[in-house]
Amino acid sequence: MISTIITAGGTSSRFGGQNKLLYKLEGKPIIMYSVSLFDSLDFVDEIIVSVNSKYIAQFKELFKGMKKVRIVEGGSVRQESVYNALKECKNCSYVIIHDGARPFIKKEIIIKCLEKAKEKSAAIVAVKTIDTIKIADSDGKILSTPQRSMLWNAQTPQIFEYSKILMLHEKYKDRNFTDDALLFEQEGLEVYIQEGDYSNIKITTLEDIKKCK
Repeated sequence: MISTIITAGGTSSRFGGQNKLLYKLEGKPIIMYSVSLFDSLDFVDEIIVSVNSKYIAQFKELFKGMKKVRIVEGGSVRQESVYNALKECKNCSYVIIHDGARPFIKKEIIIKCLEKAKEKSAAIVAVKTIDTIKIADSDGKILSTPQRSMLWNAQTPQIFEYSKILMLHEKYKDRNFTDDALLFEQEGLEVYIQEGDYSNIKITTLEDIKKCK
């Protein structure tokens, strides 16, 4: 079985005091874009949405007609929210983890990333970094300039062999990693990149909405 976890447990603190995932973009809540896409994929058996406890009733109402979808309570940080959802997966072989705030992920990229994950055990979607990146100290003095050809901006989905990612979440449940691939990296395990699309933006602020129009 293939399970999909959609993270929706954030507080949307930078989105003007409202839950950004319930904000309607062209008449449809932002969270519905990604959930609807994964719901349409035949190879996805279940979708677990980890939700901030304050919004569970609203999300249950939103998805009440979608049989694949289940709602679980999120945690205080993203890693805890993912872990709560992982524990709810049923007979899962691979799990797809996706940010609910990335509504524009494309079907073909999901399929390619899943194929790579099945081959390599772990794969993430990322795009090549466009800007030149500087590493600086606390005073702002530049220390080095990494070679841009080796730099990637990580996105989601991130797809893993279920037993491995669950084990790592259990091992590091008291930590706060910024994405799930970092758990693999912490153990020295290989993670591979599937090149994605720059349109797969993460909506964080109201300003980001302007990029969607």
